[in-house]
Amino acid sequence: MPDMVNIALVTVEGDLDVRTVPALRRRIDRLVSGGCRRIFLNMAGARYVDSAGMGLILTELRRMRGAGGLLSLMNVSPQAYQALRRMRVFDYMPVSRAGERRAVVALDPSVLPEWRTTFRVEPASLREARERVGELLSSLPFTPDEVFDMTLASGEALGNAVDHTCGGGVLATVAAYPDRVTIDVADCGEGFELPDDEEPPEAGPFSERGRGIRLMRLLADSVSIAHKSAGEGTVVRLVKLFDDASAVSAAADLRA
Repeated sequence: MPDMVNIALVTVEGDLDVRTVPALRRRIDRLVSGGCRRIFLNMAGARYVDSAGMGLILTELRRMRGAGGLLSLMNVSPQAYQALRRMRVFDYMPVSRAGERRAVVALDPSVLPEWRTTFRVEPASLREARERVGELLSSLPFTPDEVFDMTLASGEALGNAVDHTCGGGVLATVAAYPDRVTIDVADCGEGFELPDDEEPPEAGPFSERGRGIRLMRLLADSVSIAHKSAGEGTVVRLVKLFDDASAVSAAADLRA
């Protein structure tokens, strides 16, 4: 995995058709040429996708895959969703409908993890830390695309912690539960709280971290931030639910 994988949210202005495809293609091509390896197309304003739009989606998806990245569609309208389903686009890339977000229920305190791993993250070893998180996620019932996204989200959290807090005082904890994985990134910097249902700040001392939070929320099912239970600092928690909760026990058996 490269040292930095840029993430971009690109909004489709109007219907995705022969009129809008050329400008959108140029924008995506510039991002990919500049090193971006994760692109979300925000389809909230597109009620129609024609053959030119389909061609753009599939062509850019192949290009991103070839570069080791991923393209996905979000906020897809019901009309566009049906057209994409008929073209079997869902077989090749992540697609989410408008207003679709998985509900993450708080863990019951009595539920113990199947396994938990904690390790220290040094500023000079961010790449190794991301790779270790990716290896742990690969042992769980996730698709390669889900592993890719959660590794990116974890990398964003780790990078924020190292860059904006106390350097070598960062700890990462990956824990697998029956229905989810949680990734906690704890630092020893200034405390900061943000529940999963609140927007990050636009200004102030935490505004830069807020941009990273928005990106993480594109990739994970839940992102929350809280003060550490003991001592100074903050814990960023990322949550990703399993599609097949029963498979985590089998994954735990393989790790034993």
